[in-house]
Amino acid sequence: MTSLTEENYLKALLNLADAQEHVNVKQLAQVLEIKMPTVTSMMKKLAEKKLVHYESYKPIKLTNQGKKLAALVIRKHRLTEMYLVEKMGFGWEEVHEIAEQVEHINSPKFFERMDELLGHPRVDPHGSPIPDHTGKISEQDYRPLSKGLVGDEVKLAALAHSSTEFLEFLNSRDLKLGIVLKIISTEPYDGSMVVAYEKHPNEPLSAKACERLLVNHPDKTS
Repeated sequence: MTSLTEENYLKALLNLADAQEHVNVKQLAQVLEIKMPTVTSMMKKLAEKKLVHYESYKPIKLTNQGKKLAALVIRKHRLTEMYLVEKMGFGWEEVHEIAEQVEHINSPKFFERMDELLGHPRVDPHGSPIPDHTGKISEQDYRPLSKGLVGDEVKLAALAHSSTEFLEFLNSRDLKLGIVLKIISTEPYDGSMVVAYEKHPNEPLSAKACERLLVNHPDKTS
């Protein structure tokens, strides 16, 4: 049995490992906003449980068991977010904090039922893949909108960042998953773009926003 705190560490490790090749104590401490000695102590504890590989001054790695546990916590989080949006009418900007609490409920039947009621979704409201019941996470073949070329037509498929502030920004621009964007122009100086989509024929987007919008490849808009 793992505690809420241990699950949060494992989840953070898995998310960091997805974003970069090596993860160390300092990076984990920054993400969790916890002092490094506290993180070191937890790594030793998780190593004793055979959930991480930890040695001083070396990168931290999840064991296979640790990866599965982390993925299952993420599964519960993302299923909860989807349920809140699809079945309870919450906005995609409102669900993260609630899911952070629900993800620690230790009841497989509860989440299996949630999965069934949702029709076994493959992604959450932000387009992130939902791990299956074994902890397997499907790969996504998306790229940032910022990599697109003028004239490309692409479908908004997922988000690389889903803070409340960014989601509210997208709401204010009527941007949602599944919408088709046509790149009208790009600004070489700062990477900003102008795109066209439903009821928005000339919408300017900053480089920061374009990097966080994940789209399919131009030949896969259907």
